[in-house]
Amino acid sequence: MEIQTVLTAPGIGDLREMEGFFRVTPLDRVFALAKDFGVVETEHIPIMEAVFRILAEPIVAATDLPGFARSTMDGYALSAASTFGASESNPALLEITGEIRMGKIPEKRINPGEAMRIATGAMMPEGADAVIMVEYTEEIDPDSLEIYRSVAPGTNVIAKDEDFKQDTLALKPGTRLRPQEIGLLAALGHTGVHVFKKPRVGIISTGDELCEIKETPVAGRIRDINTYTLSAMARAAGAQTVSYGIIPDEFEPLLDACKQCLSESDMIIISGGSSVGTRDLTLSVIESLPDAEILVHGIPVSPGKPTILARAGGKQLWGLPGHVTSAMVVFNRIVKFFLESLSGMDPSFTREFSIPARLSRNIASAKGRIDFIRVRLYPGEDGVLTAEPVPGKSGLIRTMVAADGLIEIGMNTEGLEKGEEVAVIPI
Repeated sequence: MEIQTVLTAPGIGDLREMEGFFRVTPLDRVFALAKDFGVVETEHIPIMEAVFRILAEPIVAATDLPGFARSTMDGYALSAASTFGASESNPALLEITGEIRMGKIPEKRINPGEAMRIATGAMMPEGADAVIMVEYTEEIDPDSLEIYRSVAPGTNVIAKDEDFKQDTLALKPGTRLRPQEIGLLAALGHTGVHVFKKPRVGIISTGDELCEIKETPVAGRIRDINTYTLSAMARAAGAQTVSYGIIPDEFEPLLDACKQCLSESDMIIISGGSSVGTRDLTLSVIESLPDAEILVHGIPVSPGKPTILARAGGKQLWGLPGHVTSAMVVFNRIVKFFLESLSGMDPSFTREFSIPARLSRNIASAKGRIDFIRVRLYPGEDGVLTAEPVPGKSGLIRTMVAADGLIEIGMNTEGLEKGEEVAVIPI
């Protein structure tokens, strides 16, 4: 049979790799596993320390915000009806009855045909529903004002509950607190807030070829890059990280490191040890951990196919490829989602934007997998950005340094053509 010929022809290593291909887990099933790991515990911290943390409680407006009607312009507070029909050729004449300063409560109301000087941010007096800008007025004398334009009710005014109404939900749990959310918490009078704790991510680098970055590598060895790139990516995603050092490709040292990491971390990442040559060692170590279960053994992506996801002691353990680009791409496109879920982030609040661009050349792709292509962006002649693929293999850090983003080529696509519009995922 033709199929038998294909399966029996390769060597042992090739056969294991091909068998692994048929075990890959579709990405939708991989992402669905994130909810099974729960979330970290919570803590109460001052809002000044809460930027980019994940909110763990609903925030309800205890009062209206801003709480009083206020002017958004320097000008004159008045009843909009007093300006109707006003124009440069037929100005309206109003009586100036006072002035309202910032932080002061107006002492009297506005009646039809009256106006009061008002500063930006000052409280609107009763009877006034609009502010006309100084540019459209002229004081004839200290008590008389001509108006050359009509205004509608609400012009240049913020209503007392225009930002938030009392008892309405201002922020949902699972929201990442950006500086603007911190500002809202301050506006609502919160000095502190409940947030999810930062997940603790333990990172283990494996490989007999690795050495510490402070060392000068001898022939056949390279400095450990993945500990630093993966730690940086995890921290950028809101985690705290701990490095458990470089572990040789030996069962007992890797098992001991995993046990220690498992007892001290919320997520474990093993870098290296997921390729054909060392995958059995990593799998054997994982299966030796308490209450361990292999959930994913290969994913249909390139680079990054030999990725492992396991559960041990209720915690997630990742086996990522040793090639730096593969590890970074898998973290960016998959592990980060799990980390954000573990952090308590509501998936509906995950904001990821792509950049439209045109491809500079043809790109070939094989069906049955998702290809992530590194690209750099530069302005095209017509003002549209051009995406130029970055050449290089997955072991080259320069390909990530040179890249501005990734292009995703779907499983059922055989490639992209020059000039085709693509969506670039920033990295």
